[in-house]
This record gives sequence, C-alpha cells and structure tokens, in this order.
Amino acid sequence: MHVDGTLVLVGLTVFTALIFDFINGFHDAANSIATVVSTRVLSPRLAVIWAAFFNFVAAFFLGTAVAKTIGKGMIDLHYVTPYVVLAGLIGAIIWDLITWYYGLPTSSSHALIGGYAGAAIARAGFAVILPDGWIKTLLFIVVAPLMGFILGLILMVAFSWLLQSKTPRGVDNWFRKLQLLSAAAYSLGHGGNDAQKTMGIIAGALFAGGYLSAADMATEWGRYKWWIILSAHAAMGFGTYAGGWRIVRTMGTRITKLRPIGGFCAETAGAITLFFSVAHGIPVSTTHTITGAIVGVGSTQRLSAVRWGVAGRIVWAWILTIPASAGIAAGTLLLIRLFNPAA
Repeated sequence: MHVDGTLVLVGLTVFTALIFDFINGFHDAANSIATVVSTRVLSPRLAVIWAAFFNFVAAFFLGTAVAKTIGKGMIDLHYVTPYVVLAGLIGAIIWDLITWYYGLPTSSSHALIGGYAGAAIARAGFAVILPDGWIKTLLFIVVAPLMGFILGLILMVAFSWLLQSKTPRGVDNWFRKLQLLSAAAYSLGHGGNDAQKTMGIIAGALFAGGYLSAADMATEWGRYKWWIILSAHAAMGFGTYAGGWRIVRTMGTRITKLRPIGGFCAETAGAITLFFSVAHGIPVSTTHTITGAIVGVGSTQRLSAVRWGVAGRIVWAWILTIPASAGIAAGTLLLIRLFNPAA
C-alpha cells in the first residue's frame, strides 16, 4: 500500500512538473516570439508554431548540463521528499500565473528554483541549500541580462555602421529573412535551458520517491531517461504554442519599438547568451536575457527610446520572484504537513 501511495504521489508530482513546463512555455512564449511578432516578420500564430518547434527539437542538441545543476546541484537531495518537490512546483505555478495575469515577463526559471528552495527550507531549514549551485545561478541573474544588453548593443551598432549606405527598405527586407534564423536560434536556446530545469525537477522527484538510485543520479543517461527529456520538451513546446499574449505585448512593444534589424540583433544576442549558459550548466532566466538584449538594442537609438518605467516594473518583478515563489511554496508545504506530518 505504501508503494502504491508513493507511486501515486510521484506520478502526481511528475504530472505537476509537466503542467509547470506547459505554463512555462506559454508564460515565456513572449521570450521566443515577441520580437519577431512586433517587427511583423511573422504573424502571431506562425511565430508560436515556429518557436514551439525549436523549443522541442532542443532536446536533441543541447545536452543535460542545466538539468544536472537543478537535479542535484542546488538542494541536498537527502532532505527532499516528493511533497517538497510538489510544493515547490505549486509555488512556481502560482507565481507564474499571477505575473502572467499582470503581463509581467518574470522568470519561470527563478520561480521554479525559488519554489523548490522554499519548500525544502520549510521542511529542513537552510542546511538543505548547496551554495555552489546557487552562487552561479544568482550571479547570472545580473550577468545574463548584462550579456544580452552588451551583445545586443554591439550587434546593433556594428550592423548599423556596416549598412549605413543601404536604404531602410533594403535593410528591412534582408533582416526580415534573417530574423527567422535568429528567432529559431533563440527558441532553441530557450528550450534547451528551460525544459532542462523541469527535467532536473522530475529526476529529483523520482529519486525522492525511490525510483531513481544514487547510481542513476550519478550518470548522465541514467539520470535523464529519454521519456523525461522528450516529455519536458514536448510540454514546453505545447505551452509555447498556446502563447502568452499579455506578456508578448509587454516584451514586443512596450519596452521599445523594434525594426527587423533590431529584432535580429536582440534575438541573436539572447541566443548566444543562452547557448553559453547551457554549455556551462547555468540555469539562467531566458526572460532576463532577452529583456536585456531588447533594452541594449533600443538604447542605441537614444536612451528615451526605452520606456524605463516599464523596464523598472519588470526589474521589481524579477527581484520579487525568488522570495515570492519560495514563500508560496513554503506555505504550501506547511499546509500539506497539517494533514501529513511526514511530508
């Protein structure tokens, strides 16, 4: 009976993780498509299909280094139960839905790690935190958008200088085509980074439930079986297809106005940053990355081209994401423990 109960609990946790991944997809669809939609290179529906496809195929190209960091590099798994993972996911989902409702492009990634940490701390105290994994993750809260900003700025200045003798119409025509490639590259990086976080959470839930061994967790293919990899990427792909239009409007038009050349530079800058982070196993925020890139591109026109009031609201939402999702997750676990003290 205990085994059956554990199986049901782990199954519910894995299902909730895939729901989070779906919500992550539509919440962060703006990251993948806002620039290509705002520049009218693709219609919204074609843009989400394009992004969803490349979010999914990232499963076959970008490895599992980020999943390894999330799965066992941030929280001591000896203190993790399926209830901890479930409460962490609920905290992340609730925060994602709140920020989606208000059209704020916050980080689903930071909501996830905040929720996971908050639930684990509520169960066993701050001793569960593994500093090494958190140092690089917290550092890249600043580094990722800064990289996006600098790369977006450099690319925009370089292309503007190289193409200064070309007509605006000619430049637009070229970059409308090139933006298909940059949007694909960014979506590939987005899928590779964000879907891997859910893979790590699922692996942690399976370990806590006794369905993955310590030996499994120590080997790459043992830890991330193909069904985990493909289900996480598929859930994110379907979520991206569903679209998150409130956030698309914020990302695509409210921060700054973009032309195709600007959209290409922002997406390319974001993609380079994401590929770097995936290669080094750093779970960065795709939202922070592309926002920094868009601001970098917009600032090449003039500082007033960036709507800093909107950017300021986004930054405040970023600051609140980890503590808010952690608080919601901790409250969820404490509520569960009222009915099941062993949780």
